[in-house]
This record gives sequence, structure tokens and C-alpha cells, in this order.
Amino acid sequence: MTSPTPRLDNERRKSGLFWRLLRFGLFLGGVGGLAGAAVGAVVFVAYSRDLPEFSDVGQYRPKLATKVLSVDGRLIGEFYSERRIVVPYERIPKHLIQAFIAAEDKKFFDHHGIDYLGMANAVLQKVTGQTKKLRGASTITQQLAKSLLISAEGFGAGTERSIKRKVREAILASRLESNLNKEEILWLYLNQVYLGHGAYGVQAAAENYFRKDVQELTLAEMGVLAGLPQAPSRFSPFINPSAARARQEYVLERMQKDGYITPADKTGALALSVEKTVHARDDSFLDTAPYFTEHVRRHIVETYDNKELLEGGLTVWTTLDLERESYAETALIDGVRVTDKRQGYLGPVAQLKDDKQAQKVLDVVDSKMLKGQAPIEGAPVLAVVTAVDVEHQWAEVQIGNKLKGRLPLAGMRWARKINPSQNWEFHKVESVREVVKKHDVVLVQPWFTKASFLEHAMGAAESVQKLPEESEINAERPLCTLDQVPRVQGSLISMNPHTGYVEAMIGGYSYEDSEFNRAEQSCRQPGSAFKPIVYSAAVVREGFTPATMVLDTPITLRDEDIGKSWKPQNFESVFKGEVTVREAISFSMNMPALHTMLAVGVKDVVAWGKHMGIKTPLKEELGTALGSSCVTPWELTSVYTTFARMGLRPEPVYIKRIVDRDGQVLEQHASPNDPWQTHAQRIDSAYRFLEERPRRAMSTDESYIVHWLLTQVATRGTAANASRLHRPVAGKTGTTNDSFDTWFAGYTPTLVTTVWVGYDTYEYPLSVGEQGGKTSLPIWLGYMEPSLRGKEEPEWSPPAGICNARVDGRNGKRIYTDAPGSFIAPFLCGKEPESAGAGSAPETLDEAQKKGGI
Repeated sequence: MTSPTPRLDNERRKSGLFWRLLRFGLFLGGVGGLAGAAVGAVVFVAYSRDLPEFSDVGQYRPKLATKVLSVDGRLIGEFYSERRIVVPYERIPKHLIQAFIAAEDKKFFDHHGIDYLGMANAVLQKVTGQTKKLRGASTITQQLAKSLLISAEGFGAGTERSIKRKVREAILASRLESNLNKEEILWLYLNQVYLGHGAYGVQAAAENYFRKDVQELTLAEMGVLAGLPQAPSRFSPFINPSAARARQEYVLERMQKDGYITPADKTGALALSVEKTVHARDDSFLDTAPYFTEHVRRHIVETYDNKELLEGGLTVWTTLDLERESYAETALIDGVRVTDKRQGYLGPVAQLKDDKQAQKVLDVVDSKMLKGQAPIEGAPVLAVVTAVDVEHQWAEVQIGNKLKGRLPLAGMRWARKINPSQNWEFHKVESVREVVKKHDVVLVQPWFTKASFLEHAMGAAESVQKLPEESEINAERPLCTLDQVPRVQGSLISMNPHTGYVEAMIGGYSYEDSEFNRAEQSCRQPGSAFKPIVYSAAVVREGFTPATMVLDTPITLRDEDIGKSWKPQNFESVFKGEVTVREAISFSMNMPALHTMLAVGVKDVVAWGKHMGIKTPLKEELGTALGSSCVTPWELTSVYTTFARMGLRPEPVYIKRIVDRDGQVLEQHASPNDPWQTHAQRIDSAYRFLEERPRRAMSTDESYIVHWLLTQVATRGTAANASRLHRPVAGKTGTTNDSFDTWFAGYTPTLVTTVWVGYDTYEYPLSVGEQGGKTSLPIWLGYMEPSLRGKEEPEWSPPAGICNARVDGRNGKRIYTDAPGSFIAPFLCGKEPESAGAGSAPETLDEAQKKGGI
């Protein structure tokens, strides 16, 4: 037997080595594959952690805006972190869907949700260092996944440029494609996608950019919206209309190439420029009722939390009457402006050195205030004084670079130097040189006719001879009145006494300048507006009547806060010795109020004030009878509403109903008398009303007596001008020492309203002559007159326990003849005053009526 050759042995050794290496390689490959699979599984599990779950569209719970609505369902405010309004797929126009597909993902219906090639390329560039930022083409499904991650994780984590974020997007996109059909993915995307300026989803964007419902969009508008997802800020039609136009052209071109529209459709859509297409959405919060809406916001945050407010999609029906809110705002702003001017001129906005500085100001006026538009008649605008004509007593003013106007003496007679000890009526300006000089920057109101100028110029009557001719006054050469931003503040709150609805609330002159709500948060001395609380305590606890005689004699009071004594005075600084309660409250006499408080007891009056609804602590001192303890306008409104409701304490209602995103009612406070409710809602409210009946603070009969006293104030006393309303009216003025605060709280059978006017601080008072009847009452009338126009007001009827009797105003005794100074007043039956003994009482009621005794 021969041995194998050396060559054959060598080949056999090589063959064995090859197979051993192959087996080892396969082993290593298998181990590596298993290890890679294990690592992949670990990465998949790790990166899948906490991803949003979407097995069906019912799990879509996006962040939704909370809507605040007026009493009749109109939008007055929104609160959100993402302004989104979810709309059904069927309501989204077909062309809008096609526009997004053409612009963002033309193969949307063909792929399975992920652009693997684009994603791999992005990862490769990142790993090899070709780019610092991870980029890559994204399908609509991937964009949706990214948006959902941003909502779930926050903007920082959701937009992180990393491999991890891309993988998480891919996993979520894959799940979406597996669990949902293409239409469902599109529906989610079109409601979720961010489209700039706080708008999420196509409905919010349609409102933001075009003030339209998504169903009303034109093809041109659809082209603008579909061009936004790639870069909402860069392609914003507000910020960069030229870039928005280019993007719109791209979208429409893609739609035409993909067969969604015809060339004629595209040409028609591009006929109108982007600038003429877009219309910015109004800010309903600032433009409508900011003080009221802010009150509602605080309630929701305190009751639920801020996250629920911003993301929960609540719908809040409030009690706000938009028409009355508008009347209140107009009345308060006009009243505050007039009052502020009576205090004097605060001086020019600025004093410039030369024409160069003046030109800069005029350029700013053109670009920031006028914005290329002509001034609006009566709207305040900055102007520069270019010359002062002493001969004609007017100043030449420049409004922007194109408009010249005249500011005559008649338009600035009010602009005296501020001096609270002077009454403006007797200290009007006599020369334009007292007020303005060349290069002054002033605030003016332009008027285009002499008639409109004279209607708005304070104190102009004495200077009309100095005005230019009518032919010289027009929109290109306006006649101006001097204006200023008021330092005086005010508030107004109005409530329906039957429903408890707060229908209007203005918390200050300007919410943008001051968010402080003076109607609810400001604690001010009420002055004589507190006196009805004192007299109501006397009616209930001491049996006072309109005929009760009270002392009108001096009293010395000790103010422990300042360590001084003082003697209160009546307004006319005279004392009458003794007067009826009717006389005392009608003319707001101080001494009788103090003597009445002494009769009731200081502590008892303070306790009674709390019983009537004053929650702010009241000082246990005699000065409280004159309003030395501060109260809020709302608290005072609550007290007067109790009088209007004949003794029933009101429960203020700002919110009728709150409903969550699923239609579940969270709060229900609507009145059964609310005409805006459905029949079923009224029935529910009626049952609730029976369970939550209002608390009675006074008997009906006693409350009617106090109410009647307030009608005397409003028809013959310090608030007699309230009778100009030509309706049943009651109320009380209030003025504090040195006129730091002026008030009028008054009501008709259907509306209770309180007005306060003053400065925010006690650094300086209003000037001489400013009182509740002159300062606050005109604002009250300016609101009440339009609010009640065309509305029927029932007359007040005395309750069954009230009997009328004629009283001698000199001594409070009952008489049976119509003597001078006598009056007919209500009394608790059986509690009428005794006769003076001058005549015998008629035997029957008919005889008394014939003689005018009752």
C-alpha cells in the first residue's frame, strides 16, 4: 500500500481549514445576528416606551382650546396651549386634502407610512458627520407621528434632532399605518398639524388666516394653508407674503401636475394676491370683555387647574350680555375721559428739540399708528405742534407726514394746570400759549366738520368765534381737540336682579394698560353709598320709618388711625336740628346718618353690613356710617341687589354652564328664567332652583321701605338726574372726603348697576365739584339708557304688609290733608305714625283717598 503524495495531503489540509473557517464564520454570523436581533429588540422596546397609543381614532385626545361664550353663545375668549378645533373628515374640503397630499406626500396612498430611503440617508449623513442636524424626507404619517410626539413630550423632546427621535417617529408611524386606514390618518394629520401663529389643524388655521370655516375656503386659500407645514413662520402670509405666495404657487403647480385641478383652476386661484386674501383673526379676549373673561379664567384655574383650562377643551357658557357690555365700555370710557380732563392737563407726550426729532416722531406715527391709512374721525392720534398762531388762537399740528390739522383754543379750554382745589368751570384756559408750544408731541382727536368738533370740545362755546371757516375743515385738514390718556380710573358692574346674572363688567379704563379688575378687586371707601346699610339696619332693628325724626346736629369723631378728632359736615355746611329719615337719605345728610348709627349701635351696624353681603372687614367706628371702611364695587352691588329683590340675597352668576370635551356637564348655574336655554335645561334649572332657594336677608315689607327711600334719592335728592331714565329707578350717590372716590349704585326693576370713579391711589383727590351725582351718575345713565331701550319695565308694587300714609315733613306726624312739605310714604301696616292731632281721621278708606290722605 502506497502512502499519499505530499501534494494531496496539502490540499486536504486546506479543504479542512476552509470548512472550519466557514463553519466558524457561520457561527459568528449567527451569534452576531442573534445579538443584533437582541440589541434591536432592546432598542425597539426602549424607544417604544411611552409612545402614544392609537389602536383606533377614538383614542385621539388632542389638546383642545377652552372656549368662553356669551349668554347667547357668541365667542368672547379662548384659552389654549395649542389652538385646535377638531372637525370631522367629512367637513374638510376634498381639494384641501389633495393640496396637502400634493405638497407634502404625493405617494401617501401607496407607501406604508415610512420613507425608508430618506430616513436611511439622514441617519448615514449624521453618522458620517456630513451634517450636524438630522434631516430627512418625512411622509404625512411621519409628520403626524412627530406632531403627536411633540404634544405628548413637549416641544424640546419632540423636535430633538437625534437618531432616537427618528426611530421613535418611525415606530409610531408604523403603528399608525398598521392600526388605521389612510382616511383616518389624514383626519388625524389635518386636525393635528401646526400651521403657524398658534393654529393647530386646518379649522383653526382657516379662522386664523381667513376668518372662515374650513368648508368656506377657496382654492387660493387652500394653497396657502397647504404650503405652511414645512416652515409655518417662513411661509406665513402675515410675516412674509412673498414667500407665502411662492409656496402657494408651488402647491397649486403640484396639484395641477397630479391631476387634482385644471390649469384654469390654478390661474383663477393665483389671480388674487396673498395680501388681499388673508385677514387676521380678531383677539376675542382683548377686543370683547377682557375683565369679565379673566374672572372666568381664574375660576376655572382655581376649580380645576391650568392644564384643564389650556388643554381640556371646555366650553363655558357665561352670563355676559355682549350688547350691554359694549354700552358699559362706551359709557365708562367716555365718562372717565371727560372726568380726567376736568382735572387738568398732564402735559405733552414729549417735548422735542428740533425738526429732526419731529420728523422721527412723524415717521413712527405713519408706520406704527396710521399704518398707511387715514386717521379715523375722533380716534386719538399723536401729532407734532409745528406752529402756534396767537392771533387766531390755534396751533398748527402735523399728523404723520401727510396730514395737517388745526388745534384751536376751543379744543383745549379744559387744559388748565392741575389743581384739585379749583373747579374747572371757573378756570378755563384763555390762550393757546398756556397749553402748547412748537415741537410739542400731543395727543389729538381729529374732526372733519365743525359740528362734530363742537359736539366733542369741552368748554368750546365761549371760543367758537376763533374757529376756521366750515369750508376749511375736512378729512384732509381736520379740526382737532386736545386729548390725553386718562389718569382717572373707573369701574362698572351690572347685574340682573331676577336671574343673578352679571351681564356687564368693566374693571378699568384699559385692560391693556392695567389688568387690575377694579369692579371686583379694588377696595374703596363708599362714602354716602354706605348709608342705606345704616338705615336698613335701623328699619329692621329699631323700627325706623321714612317719618322717623333723626337729629341733624354736630358730632365730633376720633380717628384712631391718624390720632386726630374731626367734625363731619353736611354738604351745605348747615344743620337743621331734626329731619325725617326721608329727608336725611334723599339729600345724603351726614349728621342724621351718624345719629342713626348711634341709635342702632356701631357693632350692630357692622354686623348688619356683613349680613347684607359686605365681606370686607368693616371698622367698628362711627365713621363707617359715612363710608370710611372700604368695600368692593361688587359687594355694594350685592347689597343694592338685595334691596331690588325685596330682601333676597343675590348669588352672583358669572358662569351658566361648563361642559367638557365629551359633553359632560361639570357646572350648572343657569336660571330657569334664562331665555337662551333649551326647554330641558329650563326644567333642570327649575328643579335646582327649588333645591337652592336664595337666602332672605330682610323681610319683604322692611326691604320695601328701604327701597322706597332709595327711590326718593333718585327722583328728588342727590341723584335726581337718574329720573331722566324715565323709568322706575332707585339708588344712592356716594362721595368721600376730598372726592377721592365717587359712586352711584342704582337700579330699575330689571337691572342693578354700580359705577365707581376715582384715582387708583390716594395721592391726590379729584377736583372740587366732583361728586357721585356729577361724576358717576352720568356714566350710569350712559349705560342704562341704551341697555333698557325698547325693554318693558314693570312698576314696583308694595307688598301686602305695606300701608301708605301722608306725613308732615316738618315733624314726621301723620296728617290727612295735602299740606305743603307733606309726603306719602310706606309703613308696615299698623305702624303708621301718630296723628299730629290737628284733625280727625276719616272714618273709611274711601274718605281718606278722596281727601288725599293716602
